[in-house]
Amino acid sequence: MLLAHTSGARPRITVLIPALNEAECLPHVLRAIPSWVDEVIVADGNSTDATVAAAQLALPTVIVVQQEGRGKGAAIRTGFTHATGDIIVLLDADGSMDPAELPHFIGPLLAGADFAKGSRFLHGAGTNDMPRYRQAGNWALVTLTNLLFRTNYSDITYGYNAFWRYYGPALALDIDSWASEIISNIRAARNGLKVVEVPSFEHPRIAGEAKLQAFRAGWTILKAILRERFVGQRTAIRRLARPVAAVPAAPAAPPLKARMWGGNSTEGDALAVREL
Repeated sequence: MLLAHTSGARPRITVLIPALNEAECLPHVLRAIPSWVDEVIVADGNSTDATVAAAQLALPTVIVVQQEGRGKGAAIRTGFTHATGDIIVLLDADGSMDPAELPHFIGPLLAGADFAKGSRFLHGAGTNDMPRYRQAGNWALVTLTNLLFRTNYSDITYGYNAFWRYYGPALALDIDSWASEIISNIRAARNGLKVVEVPSFEHPRIAGEAKLQAFRAGWTILKAILRERFVGQRTAIRRLARPVAAVPAAPAAPPLKARMWGGNSTEGDALAVREL
């Protein structure tokens, strides 16, 4: 049983899934979500297949919302506005992210972290869905991000993330494109949130073809990273204070393989890395 506390209280959990024409894959994902999750939201990108019907058949309690705007970032933003959970977990609809890993993302948040970020390149993690040229591209983007923002990320293009809903405004919910996930990682650090990297294993999509075009996506991400550093917000926001009501009375322990670092309110200061 997950998230048991001595007081009997626990935060509400929302799983948010952006989806576009994923009628074959999405039911498998929904059926694998643990029963203790309080709310599951599918942000549908105006799918032309049976994605919505398949989601409702697989999980009758699912909440389906039609995204406003185009792009994965727009879907995340739309779903966020409908979420009621204290903690929001982002999952892909193609089956590449295992819902069984949810406790590994939620545990660090209950232990004091603000943002739990999945990584395929920590000990105990991995991927079966990333050819060498994409690994090289990810490495280049990670290296650039760490140099420009003085972070210490091991992965930057993986979207399996969890965070306290209260910190949503500190992330990149304003970006419509797929780069929203990457820039959210950067803003989490710049805005002084306590970030944890969690080992995660990426599986091949269950069915169909990937919508991601690696080189086009890489160029979009590169431009977004440079814009964030040289054109976007240059002064980190003062670290937000989480409402007392959102803090569980008896937090669970984080996974042993996680890495945590805490930011501060001054841009450019080095982040102190702590191995848990």
